[in-house]
Amino acid sequence: MPLAENVRYTFADVLGWDGPERYELLDGEAVMLATPSRVHQEIVSELTRQFGNYLEGKKCRVYPAPFAVRLFEKDNDSPEAAGTMVEPDVSVVCDPDKLDDLGCKGAPDLVVEVLSPSSQRHDRMVKFNLYQRAGVKEYWIADPANQVIQSFALENGVYVIKELGTKDSIMRVHALNGCFIDLSKVFSD
Repeated sequence: MPLAENVRYTFADVLGWDGPERYELLDGEAVMLATPSRVHQEIVSELTRQFGNYLEGKKCRVYPAPFAVRLFEKDNDSPEAAGTMVEPDVSVVCDPDKLDDLGCKGAPDLVVEVLSPSSQRHDRMVKFNLYQRAGVKEYWIADPANQVIQSFALENGVYVIKELGTKDSIMRVHALNGCFIDLSKVFSD
């Protein structure tokens, strides 16, 4: 649900807002995030656990939402300069220089979005194009209703579908050499 029209917000504005609501910024437009379902959170938790286990002792880190990702922010930018900020359900960041106390400045190496009835179009189109433009190396779209995950990898600036994993699949993570995710644990009943 967008806020007032013709107002351009920045990450600095979001940092100053009180209340339990969470927002993303898309080119200055604030979009309120819906409360995730239990199944959504179970999928996020399991993916975070499996990524975390693989990344133990490595320089990459995994972060579940809420985790602010300012996709186009550069090193010396202030929060007032960031007009785009998203909260992927799961983010994997391998460059420690992109991390600060507020989250991630720049594109993570991998992001996962878990679909909900209200986020289908947003995650499949808006965020797909946004992550592609920002240079996120790998994008996963998890669909709880159909118990599948689509993985896309960035090749020559364009996302190419790599896999369609089902409930019984072991999915390869293309952005993390040697990492595989067991979807039977992600989509457990």
